[in-house]
Amino acid sequence: PLQKRFITRHRLAKKDPSAAVSEAVEPIIYYLDPGTPEPIRSALLEGAAWWDEAFQAAGYRNAFQVKILPADADPMDVRYNVINWTHRSTRGWSYGSSVVDPRTGEIIKGHVLLGSLRVRQDYLIAQGLIQAYENGTEADPRLLEMALARLRQLSAHEVGHTLGLAHNFAASYNDRASVMDYPHPYLRIADDGSIDFSQAYDTGIGQWDKRAIIYGYQDLSAVEDKGAALQAILAENELLGLKYISDPDARPIAGAHPHAHLWDNGQSAAEELRRLRILRRKALVNFGEQNIPVGAPLSTLEDVLVPLYFMHRYQVEAVAKNIAGLEYDYAVRSKQPVDVVDFLPNDQQRNAFKALMETLQPEFLAIPESILQLIPPPAYGYQRGREQFKVYTAFNLDPLAAAEASADHSLRVLLDPARLARLVEQGARKPYFLSATEVLTTVQRLLSNQVQAGAGDYLHAIARVVEQRYVYHLIQLAAKKGIQPQVSAAALSILIDYQGSLPARIAKASKHSADKAHARYLLEQIKQYRQNPNSIQVPEAPKMPDGAPIGCGE
Repeated sequence: PLQKRFITRHRLAKKDPSAAVSEAVEPIIYYLDPGTPEPIRSALLEGAAWWDEAFQAAGYRNAFQVKILPADADPMDVRYNVINWTHRSTRGWSYGSSVVDPRTGEIIKGHVLLGSLRVRQDYLIAQGLIQAYENGTEADPRLLEMALARLRQLSAHEVGHTLGLAHNFAASYNDRASVMDYPHPYLRIADDGSIDFSQAYDTGIGQWDKRAIIYGYQDLSAVEDKGAALQAILAENELLGLKYISDPDARPIAGAHPHAHLWDNGQSAAEELRRLRILRRKALVNFGEQNIPVGAPLSTLEDVLVPLYFMHRYQVEAVAKNIAGLEYDYAVRSKQPVDVVDFLPNDQQRNAFKALMETLQPEFLAIPESILQLIPPPAYGYQRGREQFKVYTAFNLDPLAAAEASADHSLRVLLDPARLARLVEQGARKPYFLSATEVLTTVQRLLSNQVQAGAGDYLHAIARVVEQRYVYHLIQLAAKKGIQPQVSAAALSILIDYQGSLPARIAKASKHSADKAHARYLLEQIKQYRQNPNSIQVPEAPKMPDGAPIGCGE
């Protein structure tokens, strides 16, 4: 063949290839940075050592070991596989990389880099969910426990990359079957009403990880038909129902695979989003001074509020992929032809659409009044940065801007041009399935009704913000070049419908009401676009504060 492909792996062989379980001729040893402080040191050692479970499953004894780097060793020495701990004051990813012989795929050296700020992200998530400083200055021990649980998983994840494994972003669908996924903490409301952290992160190597190591490292030197042996492993994986989908299908907002997501949980993306809504609401209702230690500026409550308010952001992306989603895998040609690509069932798509629409409701988007009255502008010596809400109000927390950022995120993933193009295709091929026109019409109806049913209060203002963002998205879809023409046509049709209905809304509104101003503004924006499409500049929504990295890496 003109091109050959290799899996990357360390050199590993049994002392006794004929034995079911044998020690290795030379074990794989990883060395942890001796400068890593406790209790992080113990967490990283423990997490990395989980991989021995996988090598045991592949028929080895003591073939994978983790030790502290000797004092006289250089971490840059190619003879040492290393896990380095880097102190950093800025956000950043962790990395698992390797020095690989391109001629054979053999890993010569594994090199993991973990950053100290990773603990901060999980700490903030936990801090926002409970009254973490109820006792004053001493933090609830669950904060540290959850952060360390994440570091164990992170250590295993990055070491996994240096063993030759890529991300498996479908593992959450298989009950967290791999440390090579990006896990979102799984937190639940216990029977007594408290928030249960006990299952926040999984422990140990997952089933998919073991199967991957068996495929890549099992000693087949005594097996006559090695190709058949490897195919048997893959066939068994399929019987076990294990799925594997990686970065190209999982990272894009336009992704179509229903199980390929980052920072998600559960087999049903829609139901997990609804579960998170309940958890988030409970935490927002209880949010207050006791979420920060005594003596901390009250303005720092905003740091803790941000990851709580946007807790749903990644699950929203997972839900959107179910709309015009495609069921497929990385299939190869076989002797038995099979259908490998199909749209998801109609009821699954409609359930996902409904769940996503629920994130556009003002009640969901509102920050409780009790929180708004509690958080002042940043204290002297502090400033608004990348981890705080973006605001129009210059100084204070801006609840309408926060709602706009969240709503725009939901609209952006729902109205992605590629997703709408698949809805056009789906509507043509499967007449009773969800279509692009139905989606756009349903969103218009919901958002218009929310505004017209408003009571002139805070929730009413949020409803206007959301509808305005929707009209902006329609203008962008109608005007954008290079997208499916029928998508642009459907968006333009909704804009024309808006232009026809807004005069009646203006006439019904009170003379000086915000609703009248809102409807007039939308009408003028649509008119301006239709008269001269190039003359209108759609304003960007406030960006959500940085979310990832929650605590995972590349």
